[in-house]
Amino acid sequence: MTYSYHILEQLKIFAPRDRLRMHMPGHKGAAFFGRAFPGAARDITELSFSDDLQSPSHIIAAAQRDIAEIVGAKRAFITTDGSSSGVMACVYVASRFGNKLIVPRNSHKSVFNACRILGVEPVIVQGEEHEGVLLPPPAELVEKLVVNDVNIAGMIVASPDYYGNIAPLGDYAAVLKANGRYLFCDGAHGAHLALTADRAGYCGLYADMWVDGAHKTLPTLTQGAYVCVNCADLVHYAEEAMSIFRTTSPSYPVMASVEYGVKYFKINPAALERAREGAEWFRRELSRALTFYPSDDWAKIAVDCKPLGVSPRLVQQKLEKRGIYIEMNDGRYLLFYLSPVTTKGELKRLASALMGAVSARRLRGTYREVPGLPPPAARTYSYLYALKAKTELVPLKGSAGKMIAENVGITPPCLPVLIAGEIITERAVEILSKSSNTFGVYDGMIKVVKR
Repeated sequence: MTYSYHILEQLKIFAPRDRLRMHMPGHKGAAFFGRAFPGAARDITELSFSDDLQSPSHIIAAAQRDIAEIVGAKRAFITTDGSSSGVMACVYVASRFGNKLIVPRNSHKSVFNACRILGVEPVIVQGEEHEGVLLPPPAELVEKLVVNDVNIAGMIVASPDYYGNIAPLGDYAAVLKANGRYLFCDGAHGAHLALTADRAGYCGLYADMWVDGAHKTLPTLTQGAYVCVNCADLVHYAEEAMSIFRTTSPSYPVMASVEYGVKYFKINPAALERAREGAEWFRRELSRALTFYPSDDWAKIAVDCKPLGVSPRLVQQKLEKRGIYIEMNDGRYLLFYLSPVTTKGELKRLASALMGAVSARRLRGTYREVPGLPPPAARTYSYLYALKAKTELVPLKGSAGKMIAENVGITPPCLPVLIAGEIITERAVEILSKSSNTFGVYDGMIKVVKR
């Protein structure tokens, strides 16, 4: 099927310089601004021809209908506020059906923020650890929870996660549906999975409502995402949620790029297959020399530095000197985040640079063991109680034994090490003390419940 880029084509018509712009935004498409920010001529507001994201009836409505059709949803809603706004929308809809929500421990901080704002108690579940990475929890645990608590509205789960683990969504969906509950998915890292012929691993095959972070793995500008609904009972609540959590001044270039990113590989399917084949070539070519985390998602390549005995931080520095920038290193893995626009030529360049870096003599013996995430900590009080309790700031070092008053974790990937209401452990203190990028730590201090 042939698709048109509805929003982009309309913006192209408006772009010529002879327009007198007596409307927002304030840069007015001025020449000096356009030189600094190419594409500014297409940065407009709601005009007579440009439709309105809050109540679309023209080009935006057409774009959203096409997106829904492509990914297999009943409805799709473009958002320019990133996947986080979609997560907020999902938790809001869940809150209409219960005041609790099953939340895997390795969920993104936006899930916990949404629970905090909306007064939803997260029922924390944790899967097993495999090679230093938390796996999705088993469906049996989810079933046990929903059978014994009528206040649980359902479950929200990230799939795939940063490392490419794909949750057993079919099993979750079966358990939840059998008990009259809903499955919500944070699919921020998996929009590309919707564009293959079989859509294998795509959360939209099972979820009642989900968010796709188009900007993470598709040719889309940063903050471009879309929220989808497949359950008719949730459509009204989803519309309500989007009206609450989306901005009233969306970026038209970002909106256009969301539509573009989803449609590009439907119009050019061979490009996606070339990228996937390139990723397979990379793993195959380097499999004798490197150990890869067993990702379920071809677009996530995580190289294990532990068996190599080299510091991932130092390898990252060597790559950057050669102009190669990676998604992150977590102290053990180097994470290379691909997309369908990644070429085999780029992967060959990466392979050469990576092998040169990990083979450097000066890096031998530089690996340092990274403490794994702590097991489920003792929970004396609920998440919401701890957030509302009187608090005080104390030094992170020496805080073990106290109750944490807000989530504290590592970014990227913005996952909590401690969740409000848990008792701080020595291992948690060690992990946070050794992490260079954290949230919830203020100049070496953290917030605890005041005794």
